[in-house]
Amino acid sequence: MKVGEQYRKKMASSIKEGVSTKSNTFVVSFRGVSSAKMNTLRKDLKRKQADVMVSKTSVSRVAFKQANLESLADLMQGQTALVLSNADASEISKILVKFAKEFEGFIVQGGVLDGSILTRDQIQTLSDLPSRTVLLTKFLGTISAPATRFAGALSAKTRDFMSILQQKSEKGG
Repeated sequence: MKVGEQYRKKMASSIKEGVSTKSNTFVVSFRGVSSAKMNTLRKDLKRKQADVMVSKTSVSRVAFKQANLESLADLMQGQTALVLSNADASEISKILVKFAKEFEGFIVQGGVLDGSILTRDQIQTLSDLPSRTVLLTKFLGTISAPATRFAGALSAKTRDFMSILQQKSEKGG
């Protein structure tokens, strides 16, 4: 077996494993984006626990077909990179969409989120959502609000009762 063939098989296996084990994958094409700008993107994504994997388009297509993601294989055109992560998909998509707005040749083609295929428009919508942490904070605030109000009402009644007792004791009653 030739070295190039071994490399392609290993790369296809690595891509298939990454797509299968990571909760979100994004397919991006980058034509005319300098390597310095791509390195900046890699660093930004690395801070969010995401990896950027660049391979030959044909190798990525084979890997996607092996992972039963044929519709993503069809999106692969030109210079393509994969962004793989188990981190918050909203945070990753925000970085990618912002980068795509800044650089004309960078296009978010599609992706996979927990096994579901995402279109370009769905990724745009995902990037508009608040992060998972913000959503959880809002959710917990909504859940705890009635309990907080109830505790405040009980506290107010106790305070009122104590105030009445203090007034009675001051009058000498």
